[in-house]
Amino acid sequence: MQWKGRRQRTNVQDRRRASGGTIAAGGGIATIIIVIIGLLLGGGGSLGSIFGDASGALPGGSDTNGTLTAEQEEMGDFVKVIFADTEDFWNQQFTASGLQYQEPKLVLFTGSVSTASGYATSATGPFYSPADKTVYIDLSFFQEMERKYGAGGDFTWAYVISHEVGHHVQNLLGTLSQVSAQQQRVGEDEANQLSVRLELQADFYAGAFANYEKSMGYLETGDIDEALNAASSIGDDRLQMQAQGYVVPDSFTHGTSAQRSRWFKLGYSTGDPSQGDTFSPAYGSL
Repeated sequence: MQWKGRRQRTNVQDRRRASGGTIAAGGGIATIIIVIIGLLLGGGGSLGSIFGDASGALPGGSDTNGTLTAEQEEMGDFVKVIFADTEDFWNQQFTASGLQYQEPKLVLFTGSVSTASGYATSATGPFYSPADKTVYIDLSFFQEMERKYGAGGDFTWAYVISHEVGHHVQNLLGTLSQVSAQQQRVGEDEANQLSVRLELQADFYAGAFANYEKSMGYLETGDIDEALNAASSIGDDRLQMQAQGYVVPDSFTHGTSAQRSRWFKLGYSTGDPSQGDTFSPAYGSL
């Protein structure tokens, strides 16, 4: 992907030089509201998801103790460029719809972090906190994606980031609150289905963003393949099969590999976020 030398997001808090995070008073990992990139074996709905396998969560990054390597610096620069691109894309989309886009914040951390929604560790994976309209990322996550699931490449990172920004868009449009309210009124299976619809829409938004990157001339050969490989690698069915040798469809919260790839491709082919309605189709046809 062509990214070096381009505009970087300035509203970024880089906490990677700190030695771990600070526990928020009254916080707890269960209070993290919605929405993690989603490598779960199951669980109820879209609340408090954790990136992990049957043996436990992914290890967190080690403390940087005030020093970042050249590779860490470059990864941070890349994320800031992608975040700036998402701003350009969504400002354009909201303006065209007669709306005003409220740009999210970005926090880079190592090990653990305190948020307005509570306390989280690297085991959570990248996530979006509606309470403070902020995306949180421990960049060691991307190394784990490649090591454990073979999902590497810089556009894999762009897919993850734009997926989380997609949850911010859902927050601004009221989708998150509507889904959360509906989940409180239904059983666990239906609540999980609503979570899948929410995540697939974020995948669609990530695909629409990829279309924008292509239109700007930023994509290189193989970038879309990287994103599709990542989407396939983090399908609920694939993760469950790898971890436990069987799948439990009723526990899916983020969608199958086929579904995640399909909705990303739909977003990429249309480039139009308004066509990403994952809530109207019958669940079996997603």
